[in-house]
Amino acid sequence: MTYTVKAEGICKSFSGHPVLDQVDLAVETGSVLALLGPNGAGKTTMVRILATLMRPDAGTATIAGHDLRTDPVGVKQSISLTGQFAAVDEKLTGRENLEMMAQLLRLSRMAARARASELLAEFDLADAAGRRAAKYSGGMRRRLDLAISMIARPPLVFLDEPTTGLDPRSREQTWSTVRRLAEDGVTVLLTTQYLEEADQLADTVAVLDHGRVVARGTPDELKARLGAEVVRLQFADPAAYQRALRGLDPVRADGRLRTIDVATEGTAGEIFHILGRLQEAGAPAHKVSTYRPSLDDVFLSVTGAAQDGSAAQGGPAAQDGSAAQGDPATQAGSDARPGSAAQHEVKEMAR
Repeated sequence: MTYTVKAEGICKSFSGHPVLDQVDLAVETGSVLALLGPNGAGKTTMVRILATLMRPDAGTATIAGHDLRTDPVGVKQSISLTGQFAAVDEKLTGRENLEMMAQLLRLSRMAARARASELLAEFDLADAAGRRAAKYSGGMRRRLDLAISMIARPPLVFLDEPTTGLDPRSREQTWSTVRRLAEDGVTVLLTTQYLEEADQLADTVAVLDHGRVVARGTPDELKARLGAEVVRLQFADPAAYQRALRGLDPVRADGRLRTIDVATEGTAGEIFHILGRLQEAGAPAHKVSTYRPSLDDVFLSVTGAAQDGSAAQGGPAAQDGSAAQGDPATQAGSDARPGSAAQHEVKEMAR
């Protein structure tokens, strides 16, 4: 088994506040790893370290066989970093963008033209090759951005929130592009706020919280840890909801809707037992429903966010896709306490 990324014991602090604490990551060659975590968990800091944009305080890492500390030039030549927003020149056509970047990478004019044609066909942009990028849809600009990152076909691609702001069709097109990259042997390290995206694309998921990896595995493995089914209990009044909350171990709770989600093995006996306990506690459930665990439930369970009333990660309580998807620095800053590790990570992202 070969790894494009092998990081061990990565640590980073800002002004004495730890943002990464002994983080280990291993990404198999040709696979997609999704790095998830709450705002300020250290995701962006980890990516910046692996991309040689920031030095770790401690720890080691090799990227495509190059040591992060002793051979940063070799690492830079082996990676491509694609940010949240497409970095294309909107005054140029799709072909001109590709040819310009290819020549900046020291391809000859003829080789640049040939490589641009290959990539336009590979990323389904051949019909729009002569159109200015300003006229492209969001999904087309994102595909052009990814095509530019593939001019030199690096072993590792970092994708930071690749579908932020895209409509569902453009998002699916971008997912198809990422799948093709992995099939072609490119290793992808993905950060995303769309947990469905991680479920769709990732071979492995790692969840960061307070600078540590708190869960790791395939999406199916992580969901299986919660049980076969999640029972959603809704209560008629706030008092019953609060009494029930004290006696249950929820994977998600919403005080506004007065719902509590509890992981179970899906047996009728177990559900009847939960309902009986609630009845005895004077907190009978008003409504009961079940659904299979999602990555949203895993995320909320392992990050300790189950009782914050938040269901804005795209799960069963928020399937209309209305989760906030703005600039992660802005998102993290909105809930970062002064002096917290989250706020220190925000400051670093803003530099």
